Amino acid sequence: MGRECPQLGSRALFPDLEGTAYLAHAAISPLSTPVRERIAEVAADYGRGGMVGFARWAPRLSQVRQDLAAIISADPGEVAFVANTTQGVIDIAFGLPWRKGDRVVLFDGEFPANVTPWQQAAEEFGLDLCWLSLDPFQRSVDEGLTELERVLDRGVRIVAVSAVQYKTGLQMPLADMAALCHKYGAEIFVDAIQALGATPVDVSWGIDYLSSGSHKHLMGAEGAGFLYVAERCAAILKPRLAGWLGHKEAAAFLMGDEPLLSYDNPLQLGAPALETGTSNVIGLAALGASIELLAELGVPAIHAHVDAYLDHLEEGLIDRGFRSHRAKAPALRSTLLSVTVPNDVRLSKLGAALRGRGVVCNTPDGLMRFAPHWPNALSEVPEVLAVFDEVLADLRGGA
Repeated sequence: MGRECPQLGSRALFPDLEGTAYLAHAAISPLSTPVRERIAEVAADYGRGGMVGFARWAPRLSQVRQDLAAIISADPGEVAFVANTTQGVIDIAFGLPWRKGDRVVLFDGEFPANVTPWQQAAEEFGLDLCWLSLDPFQRSVDEGLTELERVLDRGVRIVAVSAVQYKTGLQMPLADMAALCHKYGAEIFVDAIQALGATPVDVSWGIDYLSSGSHKHLMGAEGAGFLYVAERCAAILKPRLAGWLGHKEAAAFLMGDEPLLSYDNPLQLGAPALETGTSNVIGLAALGASIELLAELGVPAIHAHVDAYLDHLEEGLIDRGFRSHRAKAPALRSTLLSVTVPNDVRLSKLGAALRGRGVVCNTPDGLMRFAPHWPNALSEVPEVLAVFDEVLADLRGGA
């Protein structure tokens, strides 16, 4: 008997999800029934057979690799499994052939996962960090690209940017940014965790490196992710943090009839060199189950569905005195909506009161953030706004 098909706006595959509206997919996504069943299936196999369970599931990860590659239009050979987004950033920040004085462009306002590794690399290799504001991009694509080109013209090794900004939901114009980077001989690294699964990202836009975990809009579990390294970049990498699985024929000595252990096998090129050791098989299998659902729905359809949800929610919140930080241009919108709360309301108290009434959202760095996904129905919005009315009245000393 086959599983139930996912439907936009239906929580049928989330039967245990509590509350009126779960709007925190930008933090951690709840697990669907197919994902939970996949986790249980893998765990049961491990419980019954230990390494036999591993032998059954490890080959299936090749399909997960193919599915991950497909979602960004990459080749499976360009994809490495990593533990999380940050690990992928670290692998590239410490894997490029740096020269002292190379310049790295970072954006003020990025999530620290795409900042700290570059800071550490700068200290280790004598790099120069160049900080740009996100404000010009918030105002217009042209203004943001003009600022970026001004810096690129002075010489840059790599630009590190998130596909979607975690705080405001601003979707960065990656194709235009990549084209500018390559025009001036620079590369581009993308932290894609706030986009993949809900906002289209395509490495054919010219993306050189990309990293993402699975527990947000990809709707998998924590502790599993992937790193993309474009084939054109593979030969220049210096995998300083490689582990034993980064070698060619790394596991051959565990399977043959004769002793084959060698510490001198060359490292693989590109992404495969950055798979350091045993992968999180359970987490990756869970991610595979979620990607199957996303592929059935289609990321463009998911994005359009959530965009309509946020249109209604944003209008209602503005009417109630909130200030939206959502981009005016549709091309710069993601599936996140962030707002500044009214001056007479304390953000932390509002967030806690909403959660207490079944509306789950986040409050990153002084803003209130809403991140619905495909299971959120448009019919939720009036219910969410009704909860806001109740909570605001309570906080303001009303009924």
